[in-house]
This record gives sequence, structure tokens and C-alpha cells, in this order.
Amino acid sequence: MYRRVNSGRFIGLTTLLIVIVMAVFTWVMYGMAQQVFTMTDIMQDLNESIKTMVGTQVSMAKDMHDMNISMVTMNGTVTEMNQSIGSIGQNVGSMSDTMTNLSGAMNNMAANMNRMTYDIGQTTYALSNPMSYMWGNAFPF
Repeated sequence: MYRRVNSGRFIGLTTLLIVIVMAVFTWVMYGMAQQVFTMTDIMQDLNESIKTMVGTQVSMAKDMHDMNISMVTMNGTVTEMNQSIGSIGQNVGSMSDTMTNLSGAMNNMAANMNRMTYDIGQTTYALSNPMSYMWGNAFPF
């Protein structure tokens, strides 16, 4: 009826169970740490994408300012159209160059927005499913 709790088998079994539970806990904590590491990388990539986007926006603002100057010049030239048709041709060419630069800036901004959207999607996935990486694979690394 009475069983001793300090018998060799009981202590050995209890120690084995504690080791197993601690191993599982350590594995879970390691997987969570890997997710935090992945999230940190994604956030750094997002930061770089935002920096690039800001640079593109500054360039686009300069291009828009240049285009505004060109349009003011073109407006003055149109007013003087009766005097010089040749001047109008030169200013339209200048505006065309500015529009080409603006198109390039818009393409760069679209590419940066695409990268930022991808990074935000990765971050959202990592934040909303922190254990999916661990449970979806045989090993958490």
C-alpha cells in the first residue's frame, strides 16, 4: 500500500521527465528567438526601403520643381509666341527632358513601394504567426 517516494526508479523517472520538459521548453524558446531574429531582419530591410523611398521622394520633389520652372518658362514663351516659334521648340524639349526625369523618379518610387509592401507583408506574417515557422518545419532553425 505505502510506496516510498525516494526510491531509485521514482527519482530517475522524475528526473527524466523534468529533463524532457526542460528540453521541450528550450526548443520552444529557441524557435521564438529565431522568429524575433527574423522579424529584426525584416524590420531592418523595411527601414532601408523607407530610407530609399524618402530619397526618391526628395528627388521627385526636385524634378517637380524643375518641371514647374520649365512650365513657367514655357508659359512666358507661349505669351511671346508671335515673336519666336523657335524658342517654343527649345522649351518644349526642355520640358520633355524634365518629364523623362520625372518618369524615372516615378518608376523608382513604384519599385521602392513594391519592396516596402513586400517587407510589410513579411513583417505582418512574422508578427501574426510567430510559431508557424517553428511548427511548420522539422527543426526551428
